[in-house]
Amino acid sequence: MESQQKFPRIFSLEFFPPRSPDAEQTFQRTLDRLAPLRPRFCSVTFGAAGSTREKTFETVCNIQRQQGLEAAPHISCIASTRDNIREVLEGYRSNGIRHIVALRGDMPSGMLSAGEFRYANELVTFIREETGDHFHIEVAAYPEMHPQAPSLDADLRNFKRKVDAGANSAITQYFFNPEGYFRFIDDCERLGIDIPIVPGIMPITNHTQIARFSEMCGADIPRWMRKRLEGFGDDRSAIRAFGLEVISDLCRRLLEQGAPGLHFYTLNQSEAVLGIWRNLGLDNPA
Repeated sequence: MESQQKFPRIFSLEFFPPRSPDAEQTFQRTLDRLAPLRPRFCSVTFGAAGSTREKTFETVCNIQRQQGLEAAPHISCIASTRDNIREVLEGYRSNGIRHIVALRGDMPSGMLSAGEFRYANELVTFIREETGDHFHIEVAAYPEMHPQAPSLDADLRNFKRKVDAGANSAITQYFFNPEGYFRFIDDCERLGIDIPIVPGIMPITNHTQIARFSEMCGADIPRWMRKRLEGFGDDRSAIRAFGLEVISDLCRRLLEQGAPGLHFYTLNQSEAVLGIWRNLGLDNPA
């Protein structure tokens, strides 16, 4: 973990584009409550094959112009062409965006072709070829292995290809076992990977939701945690209190042992993030 301790700490937030008037109001309230934390940046997700492209662009501009926060749109390359991506990059560059999260993304249902990009490292290479150093490029990292990777070693080498292609920093998939993150960082150090790798943090507020998310993305829920959550049944208040305690402890341990910050998956909600932030004593760290 020594290599991560030299980087300045980065605290950031992730949102998804609201898709209805009610969701827009909820998102705006959430943004108003979280903006005073002054995160280093706010990322905004991008649907499969750019299915939320216009809403992502709109949300990014809202965050950067109205809130004065740095916004970092996700760009997913699967099922896309170079012309598609070139147009997206130019749109963001012309609107003052300098931070991007470059991802492979998921193949949309019903589509048979992966398009002109197969992997995220190819997208990173293309962004550098097209825009030079204009964008700070984030990529994804998987401490517990990407669910489609054939092995831990293959996944690690895939990550290194993204770094070698020009990534500046990385955000991990969320996890609940800090040892997996520490082991991943040690493996990266042995391969000479030298960029900030910020842990992704998923607050726990709903047992069914977190179980579904974790099954989809391959995040392991430790047995003791799963049993405790099951024991709460439908007691949402108890689940939220337990989640706040557990995730605050996880974040505290990560920071104490050298993690270069935290990236919160907000799910467009503010209460859990604010609770964790207060527990950690993060008074406007950015």
